[in-house]
Amino acid sequence: ESNWKNGVLYIGKHLIKAKTNINGAYEVKPGTICIAENAFYGCTGLTSVTIPDGVKSIGYEAFRGCKGLNSIIIPDSVTSIGNYAFRGCNLETIEVSLGNGVYYSEGNCIIEKATNKLIVGCKNSVIPNSVTNVGERAFHDCTGLTFITIPNSVTSIGWGAFDYCKGLISITIPNSVTSIGDYAFSGCTELTSINFNGTKAQWSAIKKGYNWKYNVPSTCNVVCTDGTISIND
Repeated sequence: ESNWKNGVLYIGKHLIKAKTNINGAYEVKPGTICIAENAFYGCTGLTSVTIPDGVKSIGYEAFRGCKGLNSIIIPDSVTSIGNYAFRGCNLETIEVSLGNGVYYSEGNCIIEKATNKLIVGCKNSVIPNSVTNVGERAFHDCTGLTFITIPNSVTSIGWGAFDYCKGLISITIPNSVTSIGDYAFSGCTELTSINFNGTKAQWSAIKKGYNWKYNVPSTCNVVCTDGTISIND
């Protein structure tokens, strides 16, 4: 079954394509399991997106070029975020749904007791615990990012995943990560610290791609559980 709903084409449980003149806020249809590659590519009038629980994947370049997109809600059911998924977006808020009964606040991160949702600005952002891989250029050119935390579920950071995030100051990387791709942090000219939740030996054991730290300041430090080392060590 295929049909258009409010300017968006669905085939079965898959969201295939949105018309580029779609504007304002959009809620993905309940029951959707996949947002296809290039689905919202170039929808510059799109300002916010709510993705319902049950969606498992966000495709390659799904929201690329959505220059007006500043808010998105991603459920814990998502296990894959494709390459270039948010390239060129102006994200300010990412909201990640969590389980019941959770409530706390930390810095700019607030979990609302009524909705059990963690609300974080892109100035202090969290990737869902269900994600295992941050794809190639997933957050390319997200210049509003200043802090980001990668969950323990992630094992690899793709090629150019955070390249040209020029406002990125600090990132937290778990010891579950075994590889960091080529140019992963290229152009992150304000990056001052990488908080690594593992030892210096574990950090050294991570497979790091070509120019993964290109144009990252030489003063950037990697803070490990057993000490601090220079990014150049």
